[in-house]
Amino acid sequence: MSKRILIVDDAAFMRMMIKDILTKNNFEVVGEAADGQQAVEKYMELKPDLVTMDITMPEMDGIAALKEIKAKDPSATIIMCSAMGQQAMVIDAISAGAKDFIVKPFQADRVVEAIEKALG
Repeated sequence: MSKRILIVDDAAFMRMMIKDILTKNNFEVVGEAADGQQAVEKYMELKPDLVTMDITMPEMDGIAALKEIKAKDPSATIIMCSAMGQQAMVIDAISAGAKDFIVKPFQADRVVEAIEKALG
């Protein structure tokens, strides 16, 4: 059975890129969100197996959304996505419960590897 994934990124083209990588690798994209607030709502509604979460977003950033989702569902599996040079944020994300992080620009094999490892 394919794993159900929620994609969270404020940039539509980034969501499209991730969705493309995931669908080509037999994952099911069950939803998309453009900010942290939407991410929390969609997570509670859809209960995906995994979330890819951008760090820098309007309304509520990815780390705040990660903390809120983990507070509601401690078993949530979340992988953070960040641009180069956000090491401090990545460390915050991992300590807040993120399973892994993927650096933009995305490399398809790294995305798939991180997701498979996190779901492992």
